[in-house]
Amino acid sequence: MDTSYLQCVTGEVRLLVPPDALRGNNQHHDPENKKHREPDFTQAGGMTVRPDQLSTCPLLLRVFTTNSGRHHRVDEFARGNVPSSELQIYTWMDATLKELTSLVKEVYPEARKKGTYFSFAIVYPDPRGKMYKLKEIGSTVSGRKGADDSMTLQSQRFQIGDYLDIAITPPNRAPPLGTRMRPF
Repeated sequence: MDTSYLQCVTGEVRLLVPPDALRGNNQHHDPENKKHREPDFTQAGGMTVRPDQLSTCPLLLRVFTTNSGRHHRVDEFARGNVPSSELQIYTWMDATLKELTSLVKEVYPEARKKGTYFSFAIVYPDPRGKMYKLKEIGSTVSGRKGADDSMTLQSQRFQIGDYLDIAITPPNRAPPLGTRMRPF
């Protein structure tokens, strides 16, 4: 479907993240009624599409999350298996970690609390074998600006077919080792 005309009509286009996000929007749409002519994305969630992205096909990003503050073990991705906590997002290679954080927060309300820590890692196949490798790429904190916020998938050499693993640490738990600030 060619959506380039939507840029002229709405000024921005939104993508839906979870397939069930529109569950509550089951209302009759009358094409003759002016307010029903354009989709209403204010309650559906998603991310803004920049005009330069309209000419590029988005990719399906398979995201796996944990609430333990630790990433999944690489053996959980072995032999065609994947962890059960999968979230599928259509996005672009220039998506930032902060944009991806926002999308995850839309799906997991408990991750919306200020101070929630998100650690990102790319899970990719090892070219020398049948195992996967995990490469930590950055982190974000809900409600705070950080150095990794503007980091993109492309800048971290993410390739289509790789997975994204996000370890979520609630604000009431200690941050993962190595990220703790000194008390002085």
